[in-house]
Amino acid sequence: MIDEASLQNLWRPVVEISILAVGIYYILMFVRRTHGWGVLIGFVVLMGMWVVTTLLNLTVLNWMLVQFFSLSAYAALILFHPEIRRLLSRLGNLRNFALIREQRETMEVIVQAVDRLSDVKIGALIAIEQTHDLSQVVELGVPVDCDATSEMLETIFFPNNAIHDGGVVIQGDRITHAACIFPLTRRQDLQKSLGTRHRAAIGLSEETDAVVVMVSEETGMISYAHKGNLVRGLSCEELRSILSSLIVKAVSRSAKRAAKHQELQRTLKKKTIV
Repeated sequence: MIDEASLQNLWRPVVEISILAVGIYYILMFVRRTHGWGVLIGFVVLMGMWVVTTLLNLTVLNWMLVQFFSLSAYAALILFHPEIRRLLSRLGNLRNFALIREQRETMEVIVQAVDRLSDVKIGALIAIEQTHDLSQVVELGVPVDCDATSEMLETIFFPNNAIHDGGVVIQGDRITHAACIFPLTRRQDLQKSLGTRHRAAIGLSEETDAVVVMVSEETGMISYAHKGNLVRGLSCEELRSILSSLIVKAVSRSAKRAAKHQELQRTLKKKTIV
């Protein structure tokens, strides 16, 4: 029979194994959506080969794999550097200055791209991922995984581009996917003039905390959706202020910034809000 002392000591390994299992699961889910997933699969394959060479006593191959794995820690730091940086920045939603700078740069990229697309009336649909994992609700289209730049966004939405239909997903400072299909809202009280692009933006914002920015192909009008609400007819300055308040995680908000934010909210109430 198991004595009382053994039962008291049993909870420690159970807790440790549970924490490790949860940690490994979330790390795998995070890496799965990046270009580092293929590298991770390669490491797993090499580990399988190491097990086989050990069992079959293939000395030379086993020695080569052992030498490779002795340097694998350094290789992992180099190969997974972008993923490690983004993962650490997300833990606890850390608000360091590097992350704030990254968010501001992404915001400016989106504003510049939307401004130019609006001028030439090219439709656009851009989802900015925040804390909710968009891969759970978005039917992902074409993996892109590149730096978020205004030129890249304009190229993606150019009418003759093969991936201009659908939406773009931005994670941090990178464009992860294009030609994505967003879930349509099921609301029946919307204006009949709203097209699929706007209904998809509202639908995604209802299911996640993503900020979705749109450009109308017919009018060039700039809009955004967040938490199920759609605000239309924005200027670039208004969009910049909105994105600054929603995606730029400031450490603290000064009295001047707070007053400016309240003024913006009063202005937006005069816009078309669905």
